[in-house]
Amino acid sequence: MATSTARSGSALRRTARAAGCALLAGTLAAACGSGDGGGSSSGSAGSLSVGLIAEPASLDFTTTDGAAVPQATLGSIYEGLVRVDQQGKIQPLLAERYERSDDGRTYTFHLRKGVKFTNGAGFTADDAVFSIDRVKKDWKLKTARQMDVVDKAEKTDDHTVKVTLSRPSNGWLYAMTTRIGAMFSRTGVSDLAAHPVGTGPFKLAERRRGDRIVLDRNSSYWGSEPALSKVTLKYFKDAGAMNNALLTGGIDVVGTVQAPESLSRFSDKNRFQVIEGSSTGEVVLSMNNSREPFNDKRVRQAVRYAIDHKALVDTSRAGHGKLIGTMASPTDPWYEDLTGRYPHDPAKARQLLKDAGAEGRTVKFRVPNMPYAMSAAQVVASQLGQVGLKAEIEPLEFPARWLSEVYNKADYDLSVIAHTEPRDLWTFADPGYYFRYDNPAYAKLLKEADSGRPEDEAARYRDAARLLSDDAAADWLYLMPNLMVAVKDVAGLPVNQVGEGLDLTGVHWAKKK
Repeated sequence: MATSTARSGSALRRTARAAGCALLAGTLAAACGSGDGGGSSSGSAGSLSVGLIAEPASLDFTTTDGAAVPQATLGSIYEGLVRVDQQGKIQPLLAERYERSDDGRTYTFHLRKGVKFTNGAGFTADDAVFSIDRVKKDWKLKTARQMDVVDKAEKTDDHTVKVTLSRPSNGWLYAMTTRIGAMFSRTGVSDLAAHPVGTGPFKLAERRRGDRIVLDRNSSYWGSEPALSKVTLKYFKDAGAMNNALLTGGIDVVGTVQAPESLSRFSDKNRFQVIEGSSTGEVVLSMNNSREPFNDKRVRQAVRYAIDHKALVDTSRAGHGKLIGTMASPTDPWYEDLTGRYPHDPAKARQLLKDAGAEGRTVKFRVPNMPYAMSAAQVVASQLGQVGLKAEIEPLEFPARWLSEVYNKADYDLSVIAHTEPRDLWTFADPGYYFRYDNPAYAKLLKEADSGRPEDEAARYRDAARLLSDDAAADWLYLMPNLMVAVKDVAGLPVNQVGEGLDLTGVHWAKKK
């Protein structure tokens, strides 16, 4: 049997886990203003204030879409049986170790003892079974479908859980490192939107809508305590206000740089540091595959040929963004650079539009009112206009209107959004997802990748990523970098974003103020 065993709690906690600029299943959410009392927490060496543009509409990611919710809670308040480390490897967490049966259908998790929820209840196998069953029974979100492969979860004893899958799945354990793997207290789910209960290193201290979320260190935490006693997530209406807050000492960290051209404002290395690494955030130019004109592959291909991706990144992101060409990031085992599949070719784009009878067509370009999305949309609209496709930009307030109109109703022709869920090729296998992409051959490749031999998984997913790109199911503008700015003395900010949560347990002050 394949076995994985945890390192010591101390070493586990000192390894910075996933840092998230979690965007949506994936996107950044627009938030609200500075409010009163918005000064920096850095007057205390044990406190940190992080500026963000994405305020969660609720703290319950079992009922609320949008990546801002796990960004604020996953890895800080909530933990799973397993986690992903900075190298993208699965490690035990609330499970000390686990085994996978030779047939790939059964996982046995051996749980840590002495773990408590923030409501005082002990974490046992009953809670683990409850949490897994609850995803299947009660979650309303599309991401919960990743748990469909589970046939049953059962308690062997108070600290052992056996999960039986209906078929072998190479991807299920990785999915358990995301929000669907979060462990909940059986007695702590009555008001998750306002009072989350978890086992993590922090607990909710305060939530001031339109302003901030404050997390306090969890004094009963099972692992090594984080260096920070308090974390304030401070939400801003716009990037300019957030940048000014860092410049004037109102916050300690800009968690997600919205306008990379503003980095010159933080060039004083005696005061600031810039952290830039990779992420899992594919910025997708979504095309509604279910209605005209994008139900015609030729029109989708024309869009891909029309866009000069390098020019777009240079113009809208000051060059900060990696070109990818499909729904995969370099941390995925099956990643390959597919940007050459559709080189910039306006003449070819015009001909394809002509062949499809779409010359001069006007399309509805509904875009979340986020800086990165709006700046990309302006470039896209200009480049599409040059080949004969008029894209009328309509900004939508995020999260409420974009999630309602585009994500839930698919009432759009084009959109731009950053998807930061790791390993999210599955989103295109669901015809009901807002892409409305329906290709049985693609779905078959994903099924073969997940249920086939583990050694064939990467090759099958690579085939699927190629098919997705060739079929022009969408266009992938660039991969969002994990880009942060912090005051000089903040140490331990993770360079790469590998998961959904903004995990600050490894962060500390290099010297006291």
